Amino acid sequence: MTQSRPLDLATSYVFDQPRALAPFTLADQYGNQFTNQSLQGKWSLFFIGYTACPDVCPTTLNKLAAAYPKLQKISDTFQVVFVSADPKRDTQIKRLDYINFFNKEFKAVSAEHTELFPFSRDLGFVYAMVGEDSDYQVDHSASYVLVSPRGEKTAVFKTKPTPGQLPQIINSELISDVNKIVSTWH
Repeated sequence: MTQSRPLDLATSYVFDQPRALAPFTLADQYGNQFTNQSLQGKWSLFFIGYTACPDVCPTTLNKLAAAYPKLQKISDTFQVVFVSADPKRDTQIKRLDYINFFNKEFKAVSAEHTELFPFSRDLGFVYAMVGEDSDYQVDHSASYVLVSPRGEKTAVFKTKPTPGQLPQIINSELISDVNKIVSTWH
């Protein structure tokens, strides 16, 4: 993607040099493989979390479900991909039930940490288990990453902290930025 001038973006950063994701194999909520091939020809918006998340994940999924019709108007190949950082508890069935509550068209992918950790790092996400035994939380990034139809990491959307509220990405800013990025992409 070459541009004569930088885009005026509200909540995102576009990489000067989009970078292809390293080969990966995850599983979606139906037990199907989700690989680099699953990204070809589609705009993919990723975020990381876990189904037992008390706040950030359900808030994010509600917001993305609300934004999804407008994102699909920008590109009819748009897909939202929830990456579970808790493969031990987030079984295929649990991911299926969880994601279907928000939007049946969204993907909910995961893998064992040996595959998940390098994939999440490649996207620029971080996560860590906090707590003991089965009573643990998962600290995780709250940003989104946009991957192009060529499977290249293209942009990152960052949360804006507001005092007294969860850091979040404002839907109108997300939609505006995605529209600008997609319309200038070639």
